[in-house]
Amino acid sequence: MSLNAKTKYSGLAMLLHWLIAVLVIVQWRISEAAEEAATREAGGAIMANHFAIGVVIFLVVALRLVWRQMSPPPPPVPGHAPWERTFAKLVHFAFYALLLVMPIAGWIALSSFGEPINVWGLFQLPALPVPQNPDLGEQIFELHGASGIALLVLAALHALAALKHTIVDKDGTLFRMLPFGTSRS
Repeated sequence: MSLNAKTKYSGLAMLLHWLIAVLVIVQWRISEAAEEAATREAGGAIMANHFAIGVVIFLVVALRLVWRQMSPPPPPVPGHAPWERTFAKLVHFAFYALLLVMPIAGWIALSSFGEPINVWGLFQLPALPVPQNPDLGEQIFELHGASGIALLVLAALHALAALKHTIVDKDGTLFRMLPFGTSRS
């Protein structure tokens, strides 16, 4: 089966999908680097990038959702079992929920310390009008970190499912989100 515009995602959908994937991986590595920083100040400087990228992720995901409404995804691959379609819908819902809630939670947590988010000097998100409560902020950051682990687990499952469909089932699922390639029947 050859893939075409009716079976593939749009170019913008592909771009946003892969941009979000790269940004999530960068976020993970930045948070790891901050934890391993030699000093608290160095870790804070590294985390400033994490906060800025979190804002970017939120904006890209919001754009992705708007685009999804304007340009709906292609229909599901006919050979997928009903449970696979249901699982895929649940995973995608969880992705979007985490990718939107995590940056907001980070902003709330940072605001509980009275801190704004500086996006590389381009603009600044002020601290939200929440009570300053560093203990609560730390708890929110802990939940934020656990959500990050859940996001990475979902991403691994998503990647493995795409590979399974492409290599084992040979149904071309992965190629639906790539600007090149076709599937084999």
